[in-house]
Amino acid sequence: MTDRGVDLSTLPKEVRDQLAELDLELSEGDITQKGYEKKRTKLLAPYIIQTPVAPPQNDAQPPAPSSSSHAPAPAPANSSRYRERRSRRTHRNGGTRDDRYRSDIHTEAVQAALAKNKEEKMALPMPTKRRSTYVQSPIETRTPPDSSSGSEDETSARRQSSAVAPQPQVHPNLQSSDYWMNRSAQGSSTSSSASSTMSHGEAKPQAQSQPQPQYKPQYQPLYQPHHQPQQQPQQQPHRQPQEQSRTAAVTDMLAHSRIAPSENSAPPPDVTAVAPPSRGPRVDLPSNAVVRGMSRGHSRSSMMETADGRTNMQRVPVSSRVSTKIQQLLNTLKRPKRPPLSEFFTDDSEEIVQVPQPDPNTPRPEGRQIIPVKGEPLGVVSNWPPALQAALARWGATQGKSPALTALDITGKPLYTLTYGKLWSRSVKLAYTLLNKLGTKNEQILKPGDKVALVYPNSDPGMFWVAFYGCLLAEVIPVPIEVPLSRKDAGISQVGFLLGSCGVGLALTSEICLKGLPKTPTGEILQFKGWPRMKWVITDSKYLTKPSKDWQPHIPTANTDPAYIEYKASKEGTVVGVAVSKVAMLTHCQALTQACNYCEGETLVNVLDFKKDMGLWHGVLTAVMNRIHTISVPYAVMKACPLSWVQRVHMNKARVALVKCRDLHWAMMAHRDQRDISLASLRMLIVADGANPWSVSSCDAFLNLFQSHGLKPEVICPCAASPEAMTVAIRRPGVPGAPLPARAILSMGGLSYGVIRVNTEDKNSALTVQDVGHVMPGALMCIVRPDGPPQLCKTDEIGEIIINSRAGGTMYYGLPGLTKNTFEVIPVNANGVPIGEIPFVRSGLLGFVGPGSLIFVVGKIEGLLMVSSRRHNADDLVATALAVEPVKTVYRGRIAVFSVTVFYDERVVIVAEQRPDASEEDSFQWMSRVLQAIDSIHQVGLYCLALVSANTLPKTPLGGIHISDTKQFFLDGNLHPCNILMCPHTCVTNLPKPRQKQPVGVGPASVMVGNLVAGKRIAQAVGRDLGMIEDQDLVRKLCMWPTVMHQYLTEALQWRAQTDPDHVLYVLLNAKGVTVGTATCVQLHKRAEKIAAALSEKSSINTGENVVLLYPPGIDLIAAFYGCLYAGCVPVNVRPPHPQNLAATLPTVRMIIDVSKAACILTTQNLMRILRSKEAAASVNIKTWPTIIDTDDLPRRRPPQIYKPPTAEMIAYLDFSVSTTGMLTGVKISHAAVSALCRSIKLQCELYSSRQIAICLDPYCGLGFVLWCLASVYSGHQSILIPPFELESSVSLWLSTLSQYRIRDTFCSYSVMELCTKGLGTQTDLLKARGVNLSCVRSCVVIAEERPRLTLSQSFSKLFKDVGLSSRAVSTAFGSRVNLAICLQGTTGPDPCTVYVDMKSLRHDRVRLVERGAPQSLPLMESGKILPGVRVIIVNPETKGPLGDSHLGEVWVNSPHNASGYYTIYGEESLQADHFNTKLSFGDPHTLWARTGYLGFVKRTELLDASGDRHDALFVVGSLDETLELRGLRYHPTDIETSVSRAHRSIAESAVFTWTNLLVVVSELCGSEQDALDLVPLITNVVLEEHHLIVGVVVIVDPGVIPINSRGEKQRMHLRDSFLADQLDPIYVAYNM
Repeated sequence: MTDRGVDLSTLPKEVRDQLAELDLELSEGDITQKGYEKKRTKLLAPYIIQTPVAPPQNDAQPPAPSSSSHAPAPAPANSSRYRERRSRRTHRNGGTRDDRYRSDIHTEAVQAALAKNKEEKMALPMPTKRRSTYVQSPIETRTPPDSSSGSEDETSARRQSSAVAPQPQVHPNLQSSDYWMNRSAQGSSTSSSASSTMSHGEAKPQAQSQPQPQYKPQYQPLYQPHHQPQQQPQQQPHRQPQEQSRTAAVTDMLAHSRIAPSENSAPPPDVTAVAPPSRGPRVDLPSNAVVRGMSRGHSRSSMMETADGRTNMQRVPVSSRVSTKIQQLLNTLKRPKRPPLSEFFTDDSEEIVQVPQPDPNTPRPEGRQIIPVKGEPLGVVSNWPPALQAALARWGATQGKSPALTALDITGKPLYTLTYGKLWSRSVKLAYTLLNKLGTKNEQILKPGDKVALVYPNSDPGMFWVAFYGCLLAEVIPVPIEVPLSRKDAGISQVGFLLGSCGVGLALTSEICLKGLPKTPTGEILQFKGWPRMKWVITDSKYLTKPSKDWQPHIPTANTDPAYIEYKASKEGTVVGVAVSKVAMLTHCQALTQACNYCEGETLVNVLDFKKDMGLWHGVLTAVMNRIHTISVPYAVMKACPLSWVQRVHMNKARVALVKCRDLHWAMMAHRDQRDISLASLRMLIVADGANPWSVSSCDAFLNLFQSHGLKPEVICPCAASPEAMTVAIRRPGVPGAPLPARAILSMGGLSYGVIRVNTEDKNSALTVQDVGHVMPGALMCIVRPDGPPQLCKTDEIGEIIINSRAGGTMYYGLPGLTKNTFEVIPVNANGVPIGEIPFVRSGLLGFVGPGSLIFVVGKIEGLLMVSSRRHNADDLVATALAVEPVKTVYRGRIAVFSVTVFYDERVVIVAEQRPDASEEDSFQWMSRVLQAIDSIHQVGLYCLALVSANTLPKTPLGGIHISDTKQFFLDGNLHPCNILMCPHTCVTNLPKPRQKQPVGVGPASVMVGNLVAGKRIAQAVGRDLGMIEDQDLVRKLCMWPTVMHQYLTEALQWRAQTDPDHVLYVLLNAKGVTVGTATCVQLHKRAEKIAAALSEKSSINTGENVVLLYPPGIDLIAAFYGCLYAGCVPVNVRPPHPQNLAATLPTVRMIIDVSKAACILTTQNLMRILRSKEAAASVNIKTWPTIIDTDDLPRRRPPQIYKPPTAEMIAYLDFSVSTTGMLTGVKISHAAVSALCRSIKLQCELYSSRQIAICLDPYCGLGFVLWCLASVYSGHQSILIPPFELESSVSLWLSTLSQYRIRDTFCSYSVMELCTKGLGTQTDLLKARGVNLSCVRSCVVIAEERPRLTLSQSFSKLFKDVGLSSRAVSTAFGSRVNLAICLQGTTGPDPCTVYVDMKSLRHDRVRLVERGAPQSLPLMESGKILPGVRVIIVNPETKGPLGDSHLGEVWVNSPHNASGYYTIYGEESLQADHFNTKLSFGDPHTLWARTGYLGFVKRTELLDASGDRHDALFVVGSLDETLELRGLRYHPTDIETSVSRAHRSIAESAVFTWTNLLVVVSELCGSEQDALDLVPLITNVVLEEHHLIVGVVVIVDPGVIPINSRGEKQRMHLRDSFLADQLDPIYVAYNM
């Protein structure tokens, strides 16, 4: 706070009272922390004493205790509640172990980097989240502060310490290469905290952990303008720079605690102009015309069958409808973070990816080639044993009473001590038992050389020692593994793979451990996933047999046979076994003895895992060789008492301690509990993970704290090791008083390019690295390039350390291929020539050789992330993330960093566990600051940042995060994050170049000539000829009929009623499959007459007026249609409102009635009641309905005459439909078009009066209406009508009907097909049993106005193949608004064909056929055969010129059954002409065409049509209005949606649209809401991989939110309007900034 220089007791009383009142307000939660600080600063400002601050003396000040930097400002004495809260808080700060991660140098660097970004704050919109998705960790899984589950985290715990490691001062004149090490030993240790006590020792921690108010207001506005905290008044011009930096730090933190509102305060700029213009007038026409000047936007959102019911028709300005978040997002995108991509596109380039040009300023290695470094010779000592077992035999015999091992209980007290005598005798007993007593008398189960698993818990080192040495004595090979706890342990199946590949069939364990293993209900040990069958042997002494007097174990001299196998988990999660030979094991012990100067009888405290690595090498093997007394401190003890290892060193006067940085941290956290401990006895403190660059701050901090307890600086010995090379290097114990080794201060930028550069310019991105000593005795070391051939590095180049030594692993057991690449490496020089014969072993460590042959390690190969050919170390990124105030957000510092490959490059992902009490805003704030920090310090963009609930990431046996499992969870969508931030825009820089559309300056002639030269046909296709008279016999019979038959449908019905009155035209079924209505020709005629009479009687209804038909699917609808025609009215068929959802469906009905100016409504009694009900009144004005006629009980009357239109060009009916773009359009269909269409369908499907067809379609518009109401009357066939809504209660109704009536031709919609596929997919056997047989079905035609859904059709065919459905039966039809039926498969002609086209070409409007299974291929199915009388041509929608057949263009159609035009009120003829009567710009300028608004292409196939010519197939790709123009390319929404739906099992359906330059993906979630956030990265990945697009916004919604029309087509534009109007109630909205 600002009251450091103020003595509160001297303040005036009223000021003290005001301060006390403030404190009370804060404690009650009546004021925010920010407000409190501001008011308090203001009150105290006049009283601050100005004392000049002396510059810190480097050696004078003692290290600040870690607690003092956190103590809040003193509070008034009378505020007891404040005192109590303060004490609680200080306790909490000590209790949670967040502090142990802080390397102050790095923290300072991170804060500085964030401060630099302060000016250009990121306008990140916070994701929107439904309350139910706020994840709280279950209370029982939370770990209490002192039994930290992440404190043992191997990768993150070592990073940073609470004491300060200073930024070493490098003199400007000493920048030569010799001085790139900081030689000031003092600066690195004692003075480290002093140097920064004032400058950041106080300010930073305060900025990091400001006292939080106990109560926060529950909801805070998301975007409130934030005020900078007031600076102190101007009276103190001479305030010291330190003070300024302190205030700056606080200000900086506050500045970042709210999202910057600057972009939001002004109205958002209009970005809509960026959108590419849609296809000319077509889009506006229907809405302008139909809805009396309403804006297109509104007509979309309300003229829908699923409209939201509001009849408010004012236009909403775009900018206000768009949510602020999207606007913010756009503002973010307007500032490109990376250099812009070069703006041109080379069409013929096969390469998808843009290869970044090499930067000429990239640092390159300049040194000479490295010379291999030799360790000192391995001395020969006369009494060294010939084998390790021999050493044990010797000590067992001569020093039997000497202690070998002390194990501790859970409280840290000694539990038992195993002497060398006991260890020897028990090991011999076990060896004897293993070799002689396991099988029956005559068979021996184990032979020397067999492998056995050792399964012992960390708390039982004694049993492990006995088992390990027992195996060595029996000459069987031990394979130590972790104790399996459950079937779901992280990586357990991989351990099974290791056991299987080593041929392990026997496991040794202790009785207690065996009891604790998971068992089946019958009491047997569970068979773990992926494990071989195992026999379990208990090795407790009471079960072992004493060998006979004459039996002695055989101890041969160490040879190259394997002694033991150590397991190692790789970066990908695979577990391999490193085999160590007997001679390597012995040589390694000798080398360690020499390097560490071990003496007989010393005491060693081991905190590491004794089953592998350093814990095994020092604490079990070398210890026995030198008769050392090992005190093993198990992990459980460390959790309960973190100081236990320090206490053991003190009590046992231990000479050596074996620890990791984590243990140093824990000891520092707890050291206040023990004042009187001495570490003076230590001559070596071996830091096992000293190779981690972040270990330096832990070592320094530990030394600072414990130097006063006798710890000598020279005893800290970091070392580097790996399972393959074993110990690579270790710092030898130093001579007291000698200067400490130097530090390297490297530039992280240089490291990312693999070169060593002294960091001079930007201290924020520096990495301070300590050495790990010299190479091991008897070893030879080189540094080689980590990728490609093992070429020797240059002296200033980072590479992989490789070792040649007798003391290293020999192979990956059972994996000869991998072994060769790792254990038999021969380095080559720059010319590729091997430098010698001797093989080296790869250590997996990255480093370099410094001055004096000291080895420096900067990371591990497995932590390496290669992003855009630069290397980043996962540990470094974790350290940076932790330096961004993790206290409020990250749970116990548990952070995982890994990379995933997306779109030809690695992408960095960070996953952290979130504290249970972290607020949404804190978490989001933290995530956005981590982005800034990593971008600033490492110059790498993060792809994804996810926060998961505390304790949910998979754990390694010692409680760290299991990285490979975490990565797998992320990729499989099983991570269940509670917060996620995707940032693809900043890190994906290799997208293809955007395409620049070339201006069309080419004339028609050159296009024609070009097409001919290229051998391309003009893309057009024609149906067969439509004869005028199709039935000569009938004409002969009925001479009185005019030669042109059935020019009007009314005549056809009358004629049928006369000539064949009792022929049944229609059969209507209900859900049970029972006939509920039929209509013969004469019945239909009579009913139509009754309705015509009723209409004629109404004086208000004149000939030619529009009449709305409002009926459920059935025969009443058909009768009413013909009644209107008989009366000379124009029927307008409208879907009735849904009684349960009037608010949404009635406004659409009302709108069509208003738009069509209907004079009257024909309907049923039921519906009439609904139209006049109170519920209806809530949605529309029911007083202004036109005349409503109920046709249920009409009197039997005949009309005075049946109307006959004067010409066939008169309108027969109006067809209203909602297009896929959500627009309501009505088209006029003339009598001539009706009869031409019916004749065309009759010819194509061979329909005549003895035929039966089944129709399961909505009869309200398009081809569905034509088939339901018109075709039967024209052709005389019988139609079995199945209303689609009946399938909801009886899914199998349609298929059972087909089987029962032996139907040959049936028509359905995609929604019906989908319902059957989903509802009956698992019940084909049941259908078979009920006798359903579809072998009769010859054609099943799907009626649609979209691209054929190939996957659905294929699934349907495959599923019902079992009940006899022919694979060739399913086909599709295609119609549009301008022509209701262009294609229909029919019964004649070749089968529908499928082609595979290249998606990349399709985006350029080109069609390139590829083989099935080619990458980026898209299967397309023909849209049915072109109907008789129809011509189609493919046209460039911009130039209106015809295209060749290798181009994608708009489908234009010419046919006698084209619609006559849109139904408009004001008759804007010019717009109509464009869509219905348009001409080509060249080629054939006379024919009139109608523009369908769909893109497609024509391909000539190998099949022959009826006339014997090669068949031209039309392929429809998608609606022109719906295509997305992104990056200059044309995308079809359905392709992106198909990819998205495949991304995760929980995605039920998805839809995409663009808003300005953002791609928005809306996905319906069918799983639990906890899965919602899992979908975000998977959707982003799949769209980037398959379509090379970055998703801007991902919206996760409930099932059923994406609106569809009656044909089952998605209404994407309506969805877009709902999204922008914030009406979707999403589960989660992610803004991929």
